[in-house]
Amino acid sequence: MTRNTFGSLSASLERLKSWEGLLLAILVVVVANNAIQSPVYLSVENQVNLFQLFIERIIVALAMTFIIINGEIDLSVASVMGLASCLLAFLHEQGTPMPAAIAVTLIVGVIVGVFNGFWISVVGLPSLAVTLAGLIGYRGVARILIEDRSIGNFPEWFNRLGQQPLLGPFPLASLIFLALLIIAVVILQYSAFGRYVYVIGNNREVARYSGVRVRRVKMILFVASSVVATLAGLLLAARLGAVRGSTAEGFELDIITMVLLGGVSIFGGSGTLVGVGLSILLVLNLRNGMSLVNITSNTQTGVIGVLLILSVLIPNWGQDAQSLWNRRRRVGPAQTTGEGVGHGS
Repeated sequence: MTRNTFGSLSASLERLKSWEGLLLAILVVVVANNAIQSPVYLSVENQVNLFQLFIERIIVALAMTFIIINGEIDLSVASVMGLASCLLAFLHEQGTPMPAAIAVTLIVGVIVGVFNGFWISVVGLPSLAVTLAGLIGYRGVARILIEDRSIGNFPEWFNRLGQQPLLGPFPLASLIFLALLIIAVVILQYSAFGRYVYVIGNNREVARYSGVRVRRVKMILFVASSVVATLAGLLLAARLGAVRGSTAEGFELDIITMVLLGGVSIFGGSGTLVGVGLSILLVLNLRNGMSLVNITSNTQTGVIGVLLILSVLIPNWGQDAQSLWNRRRRVGPAQTTGEGVGHGS
């Protein structure tokens, strides 16, 4: 193993003692409380459903991790999911064969990613503004396509892919998530591209002067984010069996919370998939526990909103406290030395 690999592992272990360790402790408490509150919580069926109901959001959270570490944000992912679902349903309703409809939808996902990436990486507009416009615009296109109707009647084979196990108890979406997770870990932690993502997130100008092709990296990230969101939208349509213009509405809250709560800095440059994985488990188990005790979805959304705020505030408070502590440690010896010299004179 190289020195960089040892350094990466050492940094990961150090973080595990801090934020990731805290997430793990909270997760244990939540799981224990859920098990006490509901006798069906630990059942295999409930655990499978736990992931199946959120699997599309979890898949998109992997891509969002790269985006935020890079110092950007993509608020349009849920609208892209909705657009993909509605476009697929619209094409199917118009008589397009389902394989062709899937292919066209994925191509549109690439186009959406290039559109977002162009304005952000080439023109230089803030990703917050561009993707916020996308959140509104792509959702509007989805509603135009199918208006206020609910479109379903997909082919049986397509519905089976989203609703029935494909390998053991796992449906297709879970297997895709596992594959994407392995790919994401390898790219982010052990590839040159992953290092570029971190370097740009830390300081874009330093990265540019170091020879990193910042525009290319950002373009790739936003295209990948859009394609992953499109894929998630297709999987969502298969699982639901019918879609509306509001499909996937509000999913961006859960997705961004999973990433930020996992210790990924909102300012970019830091974070690991270990933390994001623990955060995903924590959010899923919190929502599942609240559902089992009949807490309304609106209250659940409020809890996730609070978590989103805390996920940004707590790391900042920790950094401020650490900086204050370091300054005091530096000032203390200096004052002691100065007093000693003055006394001797």
